[in-house]
Amino acid sequence: MDVNPVQEPLLLSKISVNKKSLFVSSVKWILTVLVWAIFAAWIGVIFLFPTQFGNELLVKYIHATSGNPLGITGSLFLVLSGPILVIAFLSIFHLIISGDEELKQKKSSKHPGVRLWTFPVLVDGPFGVVSAAEFIGILLFAVYVIWALYAYIIQSLNSVSEEDLTPMEEGIMFLKRMGGHLGSMGLYCMAFLFLPVARGSVLLRFINIPFEHATRYHVWLGHLTMVLFTLHGLLYIVGWAMEGNLLEKLLSWQAIGVAILPGVISLFAGLLMWVTSLPPVRKWNFELFFYTHQLYVVFVLGLALHVGDFIFSMAAGGIFLFVLDRFLRFCQSRRTVDIILAKTLPCGTVELVLSKPGNLRYNALSFVFLQIRELSWLQWHPFSVSSSPLDGKYHLSILIKVLGEWTGRLRGSIMDISEAEQPASPSQHRPKITASVEGPYGHEGPYHLMYENLILVAGGIGISPFLAILSDILHRVHEERPCLPRNILIVWAVKRSNEFPLLSTMDLESVCPYFYDKLNLEISIYVTRESNPPLEEGDIHNVTVTSVCPMSKGCGMSGLVGTGDSIWSGLYVISSTVGFVILLVILYRFYINPYSISTWWYKGFLFCGCMLASVFIFGGLVVGLWHLWEKKISAREEYDENRLKPGTVQHHEDTANLFQKNHTSITTIQYGSRPDFKEIFGSISEHWGYADVGVIICGPPTLECSVAREIRSRNLKRESHHPIFHFHSHSFDL
Repeated sequence: MDVNPVQEPLLLSKISVNKKSLFVSSVKWILTVLVWAIFAAWIGVIFLFPTQFGNELLVKYIHATSGNPLGITGSLFLVLSGPILVIAFLSIFHLIISGDEELKQKKSSKHPGVRLWTFPVLVDGPFGVVSAAEFIGILLFAVYVIWALYAYIIQSLNSVSEEDLTPMEEGIMFLKRMGGHLGSMGLYCMAFLFLPVARGSVLLRFINIPFEHATRYHVWLGHLTMVLFTLHGLLYIVGWAMEGNLLEKLLSWQAIGVAILPGVISLFAGLLMWVTSLPPVRKWNFELFFYTHQLYVVFVLGLALHVGDFIFSMAAGGIFLFVLDRFLRFCQSRRTVDIILAKTLPCGTVELVLSKPGNLRYNALSFVFLQIRELSWLQWHPFSVSSSPLDGKYHLSILIKVLGEWTGRLRGSIMDISEAEQPASPSQHRPKITASVEGPYGHEGPYHLMYENLILVAGGIGISPFLAILSDILHRVHEERPCLPRNILIVWAVKRSNEFPLLSTMDLESVCPYFYDKLNLEISIYVTRESNPPLEEGDIHNVTVTSVCPMSKGCGMSGLVGTGDSIWSGLYVISSTVGFVILLVILYRFYINPYSISTWWYKGFLFCGCMLASVFIFGGLVVGLWHLWEKKISAREEYDENRLKPGTVQHHEDTANLFQKNHTSITTIQYGSRPDFKEIFGSISEHWGYADVGVIICGPPTLECSVAREIRSRNLKRESHHPIFHFHSHSFDL
């Protein structure tokens, strides 16, 4: 009699949960289909424009929509920038519905298969390691450029042949027409150019591509865009030189039509950014590349003045989303975050522990941009997070390898503070290190938890994100949270054995006691520049580890980040976009149309002004409310017992013993050799059998290429009982 009353509510609850899950999945599927349908239609429109049919269709469309408040500007903005903004809105709804999904419904695939995003197609070449999906994207742009060039050349030749001109005049006319067409092609590419570098973009979050990986797309698009714009300018220069009025044209700034001088300034700024971003220049002087790239403001504003509002509106959508991200990053980075723990390791590596609010989420493959104000107010450096979100609610850690001037000065500052005398009184000033942080950024989903079998390949300090992955997995195994990985192989290549203490930053046994009963973990270390183990282990591992913790109130980093709260970030994007449209309508309704403002460059300037004003006013209002909400939430949070306490602590640990305690039984060390990936993957193929194996690489490009080449070879020549390897890169080069 007592059984039914208990079971019935449970059964009804289970049915309710299943219905809710089905509804959420259905809505997400519909949103995803809509996003890709709109994107496909947008690409189709861009492919149509170079054709005669596309031109006629565009004229009919502009005529049909000429009654809108913005005129031709509104028509072009709607068809070329509108789709990307609508996609952003749909992505926001998708992210809000998804929420913080756990892996309850994620199961290992019974039928492993090749995936476009994780199968390396190109390995050696100018693009680096390129997946099948990326290769399709490259082909799409290549087809567009070839198709558009062909169509525009035919159009230009036909239009020239219809005129009664001399051969010289025909040549000049052809050059000018092709110059204009190349400019429009560059403008279409520019519509995509800024999307990959919006670090907290809802678009990147929707397709689950982190900023560090999307940066390469910005590089590829930047090269293509600047080639097209440079040819655009050169053809006009040659044409004007043939006419004999080159200098007059270059300095002209007419009111009606294209203003040439702003275009010259914009192109010059773009060329400076392009040249200084080339790999040899960037490696020679990174600061030159970094500071020169701030000319993007001149580049964009000059373009708007050059072409006016209605042409600029064709690429405005992607630029607007970048401005949104840039303003939010500015707001987040204004807060100074005290470093609550700084530790120098014997291998020339610094470990920093940063305070963060409990509601700021990240995953084990995240990274942050760090500014140390005592070192520089302008330099921001990216670092992978070396801690798991489960290590502590109120802090995250990063490992910094001393490789250059900035990192060397950071380590020196920490050592200087640790050696300083203690203050004589509490009121006496004590030196400290303060930081500003942007981020954390990273994958929307923790894909390292989606594989039962993992191979983690690291080079040097590249072990840092894998410490976070390992800690995350061990925490989940110990706490019985959803977690698929059960077989993990770490392949770590280091130059010298003094880097071993990096592994000692995490005590495996304390995270998950008897983890070796629940997890098959192996660590293979390759010491490339030492042929034998050191004769005196104490000289390498028995090194004092100095920790410094400046007196601090534990001010956590700001939660105003695009990858943070999906509802607030979504409101920020939506309110700013709606505000942008409202300001444009007001501008045209009460100023441009009544006063017959027809100056192209001035209308382009006003268009940019509305873009910035909407972000500052409408977006700023949401950011202000978001900040107040964050402060209210932070005030309600109680510091848990695991939070790091400020204060000076001196650690004198025998890192050799800690290393042996944690890792000796699961670690093999080979001196004087490099990883033989053919042998490693061959052994894995025989032992792990038919399954999906996630391979994550964090290291130099040569290491990536070696791993990717072997994965491609294995997958192409795979036998039926062997695993399918999936390539993931966690490396990036700004």
